[in-house]
Amino acid sequence: MLWQAICLPYLAQNPTFGKFWFIKEFKSRETVIFQKEEVHIQENAALSKAVEKVESLVVGIKTQPKKGKLLEGSGLVLTTDGMIVTLAELMPDGSTSTLFINDQVIPFEMKKKDVKANLVLLKIERQKLPTCGFADLEKLQKGQKIFLVGAIFLNNKLQRIVNEGIVRLYDGDSILTNISEKKTFAGSPVFDIEGNALGISTIDLEEKVSAIPISQIRKFAGL
Repeated sequence: MLWQAICLPYLAQNPTFGKFWFIKEFKSRETVIFQKEEVHIQENAALSKAVEKVESLVVGIKTQPKKGKLLEGSGLVLTTDGMIVTLAELMPDGSTSTLFINDQVIPFEMKKKDVKANLVLLKIERQKLPTCGFADLEKLQKGQKIFLVGAIFLNNKLQRIVNEGIVRLYDGDSILTNISEKKTFAGSPVFDIEGNALGISTIDLEEKVSAIPISQIRKFAGL
């Protein structure tokens, strides 16, 4: 322990001992550890900054179908003038839906619905809403770090929860991730580490998260 903690650092500072293999190995090991720690800190800082940037764009949705239990999920503010996208499965025909921004119930108009694409476009009467950029999916890579932000209701108050992961596969029709979440996170926007929207979440029976790509969403919304 004394050799590792005291002797090696002392000898590493002396040019006379720099040619010995154990000194070279010590310096190399020390440098690699420092680089990994620095990268890890930078990634955490970038993630925190991105979450802070986009969490206000995530809206909450509650829907009471004609039959069955209450549905809960999320949506994404697309434009500054109040265009919002969510999943069609969260707003089945004949149901009654409520949209929340923070703890406020916001009236909306359903502008467009495509059950096959599983998308709904909503419009609220708001101006100068915060928005985010749209990711360039041509640059999306397997293993790339991503995160989702979901709106959930705790004690009747809207909260936003973050989960991070990586891209497993992007095939043009869907973005597969390694993230697992409950069904109540359906419609949660997925972002890259810079806070650009990649898509919105769909969740299968095994609670695996995929995302409808933002390219499809923009085409659907006419953006």
